[in-house]
Amino acid sequence: MRTATVLLLSLPALVLADNPIPVGVARVDITPDYRVRLSGYGNRREESDGIEQRLWAKALAIGDDQNGVVLLAVDNLGVPEEVNSVVARKLKERFGWDRSRLAVCSSHTHSAPMLTNVAPTLFGMPIPPEHQKNIDRYTRELTDKLVAVAVEAVQDRRPAILEFSRGKVGFAANRRTANGPVDHDLPVLRISDEQGQIRAILVNYACHCTTLGGDFNRLHGDWAGYAQEFIERSFPGCTALIAIGCGADANPSPRTGLKFAEQHGEAIAAEVQRLMKGEWRKLPPPTKTAYSQISLHFDKIPSRAEWEQRAKQPGAVGYHAQVQLQRLDAGEALPTTLPYPIQTWTFGNDLVMIFLGGEVVVDYSLRLKREFDPARL
Repeated sequence: MRTATVLLLSLPALVLADNPIPVGVARVDITPDYRVRLSGYGNRREESDGIEQRLWAKALAIGDDQNGVVLLAVDNLGVPEEVNSVVARKLKERFGWDRSRLAVCSSHTHSAPMLTNVAPTLFGMPIPPEHQKNIDRYTRELTDKLVAVAVEAVQDRRPAILEFSRGKVGFAANRRTANGPVDHDLPVLRISDEQGQIRAILVNYACHCTTLGGDFNRLHGDWAGYAQEFIERSFPGCTALIAIGCGADANPSPRTGLKFAEQHGEAIAAEVQRLMKGEWRKLPPPTKTAYSQISLHFDKIPSRAEWEQRAKQPGAVGYHAQVQLQRLDAGEALPTTLPYPIQTWTFGNDLVMIFLGGEVVVDYSLRLKREFDPARL
């Protein structure tokens, strides 16, 4: 496999953080009012049974027209690049902002609607046409809402104070290896107006939103949904956003059930409340953005005979192999590389935000903290 240097960070010249920064905040309800199949668990093959908690997409627009950025935090499993690129194109058309200035983060709740072509073989069998119709409908509606909330945040910008702090929360547990590595850091951004009123809080924690198991078939934000609720309740008028760090191999512990999701959400909110009493670092506006897609080469692609052997297995593995055989029978070439997005936002010499696509295991965040200054990462 070819190797590549995936990330080189250089900090720009010092930018003072004393002056107010233009920041816009917006939110939109993305809860469907119809039944739709949920994503995340392959054994759950019926459409949703109702709404336990409403789902949201929330946006922060930080900085001026020249260097501003937009972060979207979405209550769902993941947003594909096909959708992200539509949002990016609309921002380019409206404001001239390029792709590096949009970051889309998901809470990774396993109790939100499936999107078109996102983990389509998860269920181990074809998706019925009547289910696919609602999946496609929701994908279109979500795309329109993400565009709208991003534009609204940019248009909402007004003077604000941007600050950073970091806490700890301990409910993530490595799900691959008993007592394996985890990242319990809780980086937090705080946006306040010039009078000190908190307008928004962005929290990042490296853990799956899988407190609610595969038998739960109602719409819900999982622990991230509760964390948003509790933070907003503690700070009236505030918009809380949750992004997931490198938690692909971390599950919440304990699980499974609503009471544990609520418990973990309370842990996040309590740590945010504790941090409020401590020291915060004022940040300058964003000064540099970068976005690229590298080609990650897959390991050895299975031979046809190997696909045929896999196709005999039950569940998602077997069905995935059947889909690959259908492509080969149609004369299609199977991909040998994955286009992988890497993105960075730099805030003077004070902070760098790194965005990596997909489900990223904790080893990457721990490595980045070893190789760079963790206090500014």
